[in-house]
Amino acid sequence: MRFEFIADEHVKVKTFLKKHEVSKGLLAKIKFRGGAILVNDQPQNATYLLDIGDHVTIDIPAEEGFETLEAIERPLDILYEDDHFLVLNKPYGVASIPSVNHSNTIANFIKGYYVKKNYENQQVHIVTRLDRDTSGLMLFAKHGYAHARLDKQLQKKSIEKRYFALVKGDGYLESKGEIIAPIARDEDSIIIRRVAKGGKYAHTSYKIVASYGNIHLVDIRLHTGRTHQIRVHFSHIGFPLLGDDLYGGSLDDGIQRQALHCHYLSFYHPFLEQDLQLESPLPDDFSNLITQLSTNTL
Repeated sequence: MRFEFIADEHVKVKTFLKKHEVSKGLLAKIKFRGGAILVNDQPQNATYLLDIGDHVTIDIPAEEGFETLEAIERPLDILYEDDHFLVLNKPYGVASIPSVNHSNTIANFIKGYYVKKNYENQQVHIVTRLDRDTSGLMLFAKHGYAHARLDKQLQKKSIEKRYFALVKGDGYLESKGEIIAPIARDEDSIIIRRVAKGGKYAHTSYKIVASYGNIHLVDIRLHTGRTHQIRVHFSHIGFPLLGDDLYGGSLDDGIQRQALHCHYLSFYHPFLEQDLQLESPLPDDFSNLITQLSTNTL
């Protein structure tokens, strides 16, 4: 895969490319795995001294997929795809990556899709991951350089994700609010998290979209990315997610998984040099329950 730049400084190639988030590891890959660095169409090395206006080209060698990741063909709801990124609408009940307990995962399905399409790069790069029972938008980079560019955005917290959740509680929920409470691992579990003094800083914003008695559809934005953050925070304020029995959520309202859906994703596309915003509609279990609740309140 080829990328081209115009030098705007009198510096070494490696210094110039670092500004464009080309890492030392990627430069090593270019050098030792069949790639190339060209300056004004002539082969050069990473220490070559550029003049302003030089035309710099890097050819990145193709990535082979991990042999341990099995390619499995499954239908995918792909909402966006180009040469660099792919965004899909993940169903609930499917894990993002393989583990001891999960083998038919989104990563396997993406690998199957790449193989079927005979893509040059077949390594799966997950940029934003979702829990097994969370549905919605997942972002993938289609090559290592694209992944590195978005990793920088993740570090700067400039990739925005928003979630819909259905929550239920007996008290009063403000129409919008900020939940700022530290999260730590529960002392008696390797899975469960809890709000605890001394935990890691965690910040969640929300606003109510619609209310149906004591059940609310809320639009949520994360400012930090702690494990189970949304689930823990809403349980902490007395409004656990429907279906989330791990954190006290009701299983009596027709939803049998944590009622959480990533409905909005925005990021800066570094190769198109523009912002992208993508949205995912409410999943069927949300829509069916909302229709039922709306009918009951008429």
